[in-house]
Amino acid sequence: MSTITPQPVAPRPTAPPRATAQDAAVSTWAEQVRRAAREQDAVILAHNYQDPAIQDVADHVGDSLALSRIAADCDASTIVFAGVHFMAETAKILSPDKRVLIPDARAGCSLADCITADQLREWKAQYPGAVVVSYVNTTAAVKAETDICCTSSNALEVVRSIPAGTDVLFCPDQFLGAHVRRTLGRDNIHTWMGECHVHADISPTDLIDQVHANPDAELFVHPECGCTTSALWLAGQGDLPPERTHILSTGGMLTAARATSSAKVLVATEVGMLHQLRHANATTDFQPVNPGAICPFMKMTTRDKLLSCITEGHDEVVVDPAIAVRARRAVERMIAIGNPGGGE
Repeated sequence: MSTITPQPVAPRPTAPPRATAQDAAVSTWAEQVRRAAREQDAVILAHNYQDPAIQDVADHVGDSLALSRIAADCDASTIVFAGVHFMAETAKILSPDKRVLIPDARAGCSLADCITADQLREWKAQYPGAVVVSYVNTTAAVKAETDICCTSSNALEVVRSIPAGTDVLFCPDQFLGAHVRRTLGRDNIHTWMGECHVHADISPTDLIDQVHANPDAELFVHPECGCTTSALWLAGQGDLPPERTHILSTGGMLTAARATSSAKVLVATEVGMLHQLRHANATTDFQPVNPGAICPFMKMTTRDKLLSCITEGHDEVVVDPAIAVRARRAVERMIAIGNPGGGE
């Protein structure tokens, strides 16, 4: 009786994934957006927290300050800023002769709305001689009442530039202010009790649960988060190795993402940031500490609004020239210190 030796079966060739109707619609939309931008001599800027499709169609993606500086340096006569209103204002402050558009002028910011120019003037009156340091996540009117702006990555350098015996009024983010005060050990840093509601809702409980569930993961924490103190405490107690705990701006997260060799990184910031982190490093698994950390204001920029903004020229951002001049001084003083880093 003869024996038939089974022959190995060659694997079936894997068919490339079929383009869905949604993929085709997004591709058509992206072509329309880019063509309209060329016709309008426009550059499209998208913040890291925007929807992935918006990020992918943009000419530049990043934090608000970096994008505003790109806007000032580029040759385009029109800036389309897919972000929130204070960001488009900052672009206008640094590019006063250019037309600046935002897809939805109603896209505000819970952090920027925490303090008004009138409130800041009243606070300054309580501390004569104090130096006002305002996060770039503020309105143009607040920047105009500010001595020097800062970003989340250079806040320490900015405050260090102020004489140690001088009172500092830090606004509007209480968590970033607390981080600066704790790190520098200066009791004369007074912080405004404001917060980004999205970052504030990334709680210590979220963080501790995720760290325990992923004991080998690295941790990227934005200093606006309500869990920042807990992250530092966990590292100090040894529950999380200090070398794997990083307090970072969005720009700092991208730099760290490119350098990490960790299998998994837990990320405490708005979930839109994951799109850029995964682009930066496809071999690491980036996961949110809180999957519900979604900014509704950032998501007000939709694909349809972006296209109509470019083709119809809405909504144009205007800043009073007198306010813009004073606000620009506060931003330029920060840039003169160096390391403007990530805007958020």
